[in-house]
Amino acid sequence: MKYNKVSESIFLERPNRFIAKADLDGETVTAHVKNTGRCREILIPGVKAILAHSDNPNRKTAYDLVAAYKGDLLINIDSQAPNQVYGESLVNGDIYDEIIAVKPEATLGKSRYDFLIEKWEEKIYTEVKGVTLEDNGTVLFPDAPTERGVKHLRGLTSLASEGYKTSVVFVVQMERADYFTPNYKMHEEFGIAVEKAAEAGVDVLAYTCRVTEDSMELADRIPVKLRNGITL
Repeated sequence: MKYNKVSESIFLERPNRFIAKADLDGETVTAHVKNTGRCREILIPGVKAILAHSDNPNRKTAYDLVAAYKGDLLINIDSQAPNQVYGESLVNGDIYDEIIAVKPEATLGKSRYDFLIEKWEEKIYTEVKGVTLEDNGTVLFPDAPTERGVKHLRGLTSLASEGYKTSVVFVVQMERADYFTPNYKMHEEFGIAVEKAAEAGVDVLAYTCRVTEDSMELADRIPVKLRNGITL
């Protein structure tokens, strides 16, 4: 996944969850924040932020804030990027062999899933979550309570109990991470939902990404550690 044109800026403030102010070559510009999460430990006034130029001349904001530096660690915060890079890896055959088709936004009954992965002998319903929260090498999700995330996991758990192949994939939007764990402190219910999903047979996976200022691609699988002592 690549952005057409990016610029380095200095992050100034985030008046609300949708927009940010940044200093771009001495001019204060308004950028759309492509992540409605908190990102408080990333978007600190004075940090270097990466703006992607929009190709749409009719937009109110000419830029999207897509990444920022946390020290020397570049973190992509584009909430659309995880699905895009995971989808690219699926199509490239980096995750599974013998894929027949990859169908985004697949429905089953009244539920919708990020991907339906069709192989010769099985179908895999998959949800993707982007991870931007890092703490001394540990990466966590979510950075704010997510009832929607709990609902997604319960849906996968129900499918797994019915015999369907399912997975939840945590795409870590940075290069360096030792392991992933649910953010029990922020949203214990979500962490418990991950545990129950794993117990039911849902594949719980986490991958780091190779991140540059104008690109991101899936990199390495890392361990998933749950509070019950299980490492996946």
